Amino acid sequence: MRIESESSRSRKARPLMKIGIIGAGNIGGNLTRRLGALGHDVSVANSRGPQTLKDLAEETGATPVTVEEAARGAEVVVVTIPLKAIPSLPSGILDGAADGVAVIDTNNYYPQQRDGRIAEIEDEGLTESRWVERHIGHPVIKAFNGTYAEDILDRPLAAGDPDRMALPVAGDDEAAKAKIRALIDELGFDTVDAGGIDDSWRQQPDTPVYGLRAGAEAVAKALAEASPERPAAFRG
Repeated sequence: MRIESESSRSRKARPLMKIGIIGAGNIGGNLTRRLGALGHDVSVANSRGPQTLKDLAEETGATPVTVEEAARGAEVVVVTIPLKAIPSLPSGILDGAADGVAVIDTNNYYPQQRDGRIAEIEDEGLTESRWVERHIGHPVIKAFNGTYAEDILDRPLAAGDPDRMALPVAGDDEAAKAKIRALIDELGFDTVDAGGIDDSWRQQPDTPVYGLRAGAEAVAKALAEASPERPAAFRG
């Protein structure tokens, strides 16, 4: 189903944004595809350099850039790289971003499968996104971390459709959260406010909402049922 926000009429009615995407994996690649199709000015970067993004750029119209350039002038920045790679991001990664930039963090902590043990998360009890904030020096909005990448392409529906999926969104900056929730609505999904970043454990891996393909009521119920205890499979 083609969602209304992709029509020529609504494209003219809504503001378009400059969006920087750091990471061109499954989530980053599909967000590049959808956001470009919606008419936004998308720049995309990965760790291997812009020359490796030629095919994605030709497919989507996005501009391939270096990681250092990804946030330049951006009103929204999506950080969607493995958690263990966050400390390797260049210092001042958000220098040059637009005033009031909203940063989406899609990360999850997979200590046994990928990331290794991160002491601040394990011992201090930081949520993944709070840990990301410490490294990039900017508040983040946690979203898309439990979303199947293919759903970004395959499951958008118009507002009001009874089968429309909802995504949990957590963050402390209410203005940034509102901007990201509006963008997700434009992408074809409802959202549920999942609280602040210290509450974002409710959408970590192996919680009831993680990977849930359901509407807003079911997502809110799943968030409420989450346990703060990190499952053994997701401890280092």
